[in-house]
Amino acid sequence: MRGIEDIVVQPPQSATWQVHLDRSMWVGGVRGLMLQALHPLAMRGVWQNSSFQDDPFGRLRRTADFVGRVTFGSPEEADEIGRRVRGIHRALRIHDPDTGRTHRVDDPELLLWVHCAEVSSYLEVARRGGLGLTERQADRYLREQRKSATYVGLHLADVPGSCAEMDAYFKQMRPSLRVTEEAASTVRFLMWPRLPRELRLLSPGKPGYFPFGALCYSTLPDWARRMYGALPEVPAAAVTAGLLAFRLAVDALPEPVHDRAFMLATRRMLRASRERLGAAGYDVSKGLKGLTDPRRWPKSPAA
Repeated sequence: MRGIEDIVVQPPQSATWQVHLDRSMWVGGVRGLMLQALHPLAMRGVWQNSSFQDDPFGRLRRTADFVGRVTFGSPEEADEIGRRVRGIHRALRIHDPDTGRTHRVDDPELLLWVHCAEVSSYLEVARRGGLGLTERQADRYLREQRKSATYVGLHLADVPGSCAEMDAYFKQMRPSLRVTEEAASTVRFLMWPRLPRELRLLSPGKPGYFPFGALCYSTLPDWARRMYGALPEVPAAAVTAGLLAFRLAVDALPEPVHDRAFMLATRRMLRASRERLGAAGYDVSKGLKGLTDPRRWPKSPAA
């Protein structure tokens, strides 16, 4: 009988499962992009090598696909997307107009910044939004995310594996961060994005997106918001209340409806994951999110 490690990269018993199935991930994902933009070289890498300005939702969905595969996918699916991402990064370069130098996109320092900005955002937003993780579980999440970092080419030992290590990393990085023109444009764009062609019919409702973008911005660390100065400060209690309300509203969506926001390939991967877990004895009648309840696990997990 197959072990759970042959079925999914991260098992339902992991802290990663708790965080990555939390619907606040949508806020955490946009917040992560805003935080990443503060690294001048990382921001220029995105600006020069992607269609982010034309399709920000595509960037978010591709990130969701990667995160999904290295969480809920099979080891083979995670290895495949890791090879694909590393291959793309290996071929890309960044021109730094400040120095005239050319840098590799897969520079370990840049990869580490992107990873830390992303996973710290997922964790902090989920916890603030009401996901009841203890300090030990939060540390466990970051320790588990070291494995995810290896898929983009980082080494386990180089990646923060606890909240204290993550805090120390950001403290070390802050002197090298600044708001470039590209970063300022990115934050404005994430709060008022251009809709992709296939979603242009939704343009009349675009003003309704701004509260979501503002919520993502308001969850940034105090020091990051001070650097940007893009919006007036909102009381912390109001931001937390907004997160709680967002999480409650999106949690009310049935899993099949919620999953329509993902790319078709991602939805197929999630469906295959449910089928494998069901065959292994997990009760998937409530979807993957239902497996955050230990009562739906086999009596002997890792069947």
